[in-house]
Amino acid sequence: MPGLVLDLGPLRSSRAFRVLFASRVVALMGVSLTLVALSVQVYRLTGSSLAVGTVNAVAGTTLVAGTLVGGVLADRLERRVLLLAARGGAAAVFGALALNALADRPSVLAVYACAAVLGLVDGAGETALVAVTPALVRTDQLAAAGALTAITTQLSTMLGPSAAGLIVAGPGVAVCYAATWAATVVQVALMLALPRLPVAAGEEAGRPLRALREAWRFARRHRVVAGLLLVELCGGLLALPYAVFPAMGEQVLLGDARTVGLLYSAPAVGASLGALFSGWAGRIRRPGLALVAAGIVWGAAMAGFGASRDAAAALVLLGVAGAGMITAEILQRALIQRYTPGALLGRVSSFWLVLATAGPAAGGALAGGLAQAVGPSAAVIAGGSACAVAVAGIGLLLPGLRRADLSGAAPGEGP
Repeated sequence: MPGLVLDLGPLRSSRAFRVLFASRVVALMGVSLTLVALSVQVYRLTGSSLAVGTVNAVAGTTLVAGTLVGGVLADRLERRVLLLAARGGAAAVFGALALNALADRPSVLAVYACAAVLGLVDGAGETALVAVTPALVRTDQLAAAGALTAITTQLSTMLGPSAAGLIVAGPGVAVCYAATWAATVVQVALMLALPRLPVAAGEEAGRPLRALREAWRFARRHRVVAGLLLVELCGGLLALPYAVFPAMGEQVLLGDARTVGLLYSAPAVGASLGALFSGWAGRIRRPGLALVAAGIVWGAAMAGFGASRDAAAALVLLGVAGAGMITAEILQRALIQRYTPGALLGRVSSFWLVLATAGPAAGGALAGGLAQAVGPSAAVIAGGSACAVAVAGIGLLLPGLRRADLSGAAPGEGP
C-alpha cells in the first residue's frame, strides 16, 4: 500500500524538517509528561480536584494567549530565534518545576506560575512551528509534513500520560520534571541546526493589535482560508462531545468505567490510523474537496455514535470520527500554509490553533448542557449532525474551498 501509508518524503528530502520533526517529538512527550505531573503534584499538595482543574485552566488560558502573541512574533521576528526562545523558556520552566518539587515544602503558587509560563511558551512555539514548515519542505509535501506532525501529536497523547504515570508512581514528580528538562535541552540543541528563517514582516507587524486585525481581515476575506477556519470551528464545537462520554458509556451503552475509558481512547486510535494511512493526502487533486468530505464524515460518524446502543459499534464509529478529524487537520494545516502569504502565516496559523484549542473546550460545555436538557444520546446526535450539515454547507457556499489544491496558485492567492 505505498500510496496509502504515511508519506516519509519530507523526512527524506529535508534535513531541516528532520531536525524540526525530532525536536517536536521531544517537545510533545515533555508536555505530556508535565501535564500529568502537574495535576498529580497539585492534587497531592492541596487534596483538591478544583485546584487541579484550576491549574489546567491557567495553562489552557495562557496557551491561547501565547498562541496569539506567537502569531504576531512569528510574523515579526526571525522564526528560528522564536522557536529557540520558546523551547529555551520551556526548559527553564521544567527546571524550576523540578527544583520546586525537590524543596522541603513545594510551593503551589510556584506550580501555578510555571503552568502559566509554560502555556505561553508552548503556544508561541507551536505557532512558529506551523509558520516555518513551508520554508523547509516543498509545496507538494505540505500534506505529508502535516500528517507527520499530526501523528506525533496522537502518539504523544497516547503514550505520554502512561509514561508519566509510571515515572510519578516510581521516582516521583521531581524526576518527571527533570527528565522533561533534560529532553528539552536536547531539543534546543537539535534546533540549533535549523537554518535561519527570516520573514518579510507586513507594515502592521510592529503593532500587535493592528497586526492581528490585518491578519483577521485577510482570513475573513480569503475564501479558502475562511473555509478552513470554519470547518475547524464546526468540528471542534459540534463533534467532540467528550464531556458526554461518561453518560454515553454508563447510561446509554450500559457499561462501566472501563467502557468510558475505551470511548475516550477510540477517537485517538482512529486518528492515529488515519494519520498512518494518509499517504494519499499529498497526491489527491482536490484536497479542499477532500477536507469537506472529511468534515462530513467526522460529524456523521459522531452522530452515528450517539445513535448506537452497541459498545463495539460505538467504538468503531468513534474511530471513524477520529480518522475524519485527523484527515481534516492534515489538510487544513497544508492548505493554510499553502494559501497564506509568508508575512501573515504566523498570525493566521494562530487563529487556527486557537480554534483547535478553544473549540473543543467550548464544545464540551455545549454538549454537556444539551445533554442535561435532552439526554446524552440526543445531544451527541444533534452535535454530529449539525457538524456534518454545516461543513456540507460551507463546501457548497465556498466553491473556492472545494477547488483548493496544493500545486497551483501562489500562496495567498486563490479563488
